[in-house]
Amino acid sequence: MGKAIKTSVVLIITLIGIAGYTLAQVPEGTMMYTVSMDQPSSHYYQVSFQYEGIQAKAIDLKMPAWTPGYYMILDLAKNVVDFTATDASGRPLAVEKTAKNTWHITTAGVQTLKVNYYVFANRVSVAEPYLSDKRGFISPTGIFMHVNGQLNHPVMVRIKPFSGWSHISTGLDPVSGMEHTFTAPDFDRLYDCPILVGNQDLIDFDYRGIPHHIAIEVAGNCNREKLAADLKKIVESATSIIGDIPYKQYTFIIMQQGGGGLEHLNSMAVFADVTNYQGSEKDKGLLGFFAHEFFHLYNVKSIRPIVLGPFDYDKECITNMLWFSEGGTCYFEELILNQAGFLSRADFLKNAGRTMGSHENIVGHTFQSAALSSRDTWMLFFNRNENSKEVTINYYDKGSTLCLLLDLKIRHETGNAKSLIDVMRVLYHDINQLQNRGFTDEEFRRVCENIAGCSLSEFFNYVYTTDSIDYAKYLGYAGLNID
Repeated sequence: MGKAIKTSVVLIITLIGIAGYTLAQVPEGTMMYTVSMDQPSSHYYQVSFQYEGIQAKAIDLKMPAWTPGYYMILDLAKNVVDFTATDASGRPLAVEKTAKNTWHITTAGVQTLKVNYYVFANRVSVAEPYLSDKRGFISPTGIFMHVNGQLNHPVMVRIKPFSGWSHISTGLDPVSGMEHTFTAPDFDRLYDCPILVGNQDLIDFDYRGIPHHIAIEVAGNCNREKLAADLKKIVESATSIIGDIPYKQYTFIIMQQGGGGLEHLNSMAVFADVTNYQGSEKDKGLLGFFAHEFFHLYNVKSIRPIVLGPFDYDKECITNMLWFSEGGTCYFEELILNQAGFLSRADFLKNAGRTMGSHENIVGHTFQSAALSSRDTWMLFFNRNENSKEVTINYYDKGSTLCLLLDLKIRHETGNAKSLIDVMRVLYHDINQLQNRGFTDEEFRRVCENIAGCSLSEFFNYVYTTDSIDYAKYLGYAGLNID
């Protein structure tokens, strides 16, 4: 998840090249959703679900309790209204709500299930759906339910835009011959593909033959050519770090009037004001924001703690490693900007010092470790109380600093032959690509120590304790001093 930014919204969505249906009709044995938004000022989406080829005597439909990348239980089912279920002929089926996010439907003898419900969508967030007369933003976890035990089932989605809107931007693959209809190979992919419906400006650029789409809700006086050129430089810099591009298309969704951003495997959804974007010095903060969310397609979506995919959508997925997944992305964000020519060496060091100070100058750094901060984020990041400031830290800040120190340590021990980039590449290629999974805490440490060629006990002690960091020692590896 990106750091909050007090600007308008930038919404980015990417099309994923996946095997899809090519018939101009719904095949048997499929799941299909239809989403309508006839009265956007009411803030209600109308959702219809049709499931063909049912064999079970009963099924449970479940709405996720949270959105991956946004580490907070949102209880998205609270927005569901007027849930009904029928068979193909319209005969009502028995429905019982057995949990706050679960609807139990008796389907004995029924081959086709039809479900209808409404979703109230009036909270501006990258993690929740929103609908108004300005835009429709479909955060999939807050709109689409899944059949319990069938997250791996293919699914199609048909969008019926409000009559005054002309564009749909999404990471889902379009279905040939079916207007405004998309497909996903499973619900994990569906939940990773937000959808923007409205009259957004569309800008395209190619990098290494791969199309990249920019969807801007309000472009205003934005220098569109300059924004596309600058985003292309970020893509070039970021993808060179890992050396592989795991998507077939990428979309930047830029919305207005909101805060924050959320990463996806082939898209990002962000709030950012680009109405006056000219690529000037004052726009560097926006570029850092975009670089952060873009690099998350590697660090979090691909290189990830093992609990962060496949997900348990019912409850918290707790990890010690957000200091690396989020704080590390902050560190690489700066490297990306430097390599792309947007950030000087002096500014890089100035920002690093500021980040260290942000951590060391709060009382909480004597109470909470980076690992514990990662674990407690579900309770304390968005739900801070009067005591939080005194006893907690920001794992973005400490994590970024820790990754700088780890990088310097590896470079020092290997005579600058290896770096944290080598750690990232091993985690990406050997664990994500070859084994299609995330890493354990132990595997992360082992890869770091293998690359460094030595024990990193002192460094990892800084991760799991509140012991004072020997900044002078680690910064001294690069000939740097600290005041």
